[in-house]
Amino acid sequence: MRTKTLTLKMIAGIFILTILMACTINQNETEIPIDLSLADQNDWAISNDIFYHINQYRKSQGKTILIKDPLYATAYAVEHSKYMIKTQTINHHYFFIRKRGLMDIGASHVSENIAYAYSSAESVVNAWIKNDAHKKTLQGDYSHIGFGVLKSKNGRYYYTTLFYKKS
Repeated sequence: MRTKTLTLKMIAGIFILTILMACTINQNETEIPIDLSLADQNDWAISNDIFYHINQYRKSQGKTILIKDPLYATAYAVEHSKYMIKTQTINHHYFFIRKRGLMDIGASHVSENIAYAYSSAESVVNAWIKNDAHKKTLQGDYSHIGFGVLKSKNGRYYYTTLFYKKS
């Protein structure tokens, strides 16, 4: 009887240890998946204009020009613009997810600018230049940029722009 109890305890211990190890392995898997096809929903005509105006501004400030990320940062940005349209709010909700996702592909730091209802790329960039927090992002030590520019059913544009530095 004692041998049977000891065997059951050993089996239970091994089972618990296996579960704990599996949980530890899963917790270390930090990759945040994103549907890269979301990037196809971005309004590239406006995004390319924003890209141009931001890089012109950065050049005027002695900063390096940014590289367009048409996949990861754009997919995350589109996802967030879709969320803002759905909730009809302008926000940075769940930024930590976008940040973590970009860090998983090699970003050392990440920031974002958002906007709503501007009618042109130039007006969006000018608004960001006039705002100290957004201006700091525009002038920041970043190498890449992604865009989420979407038009809502009411005809208003929602903008999410993600900036990151590739390590």
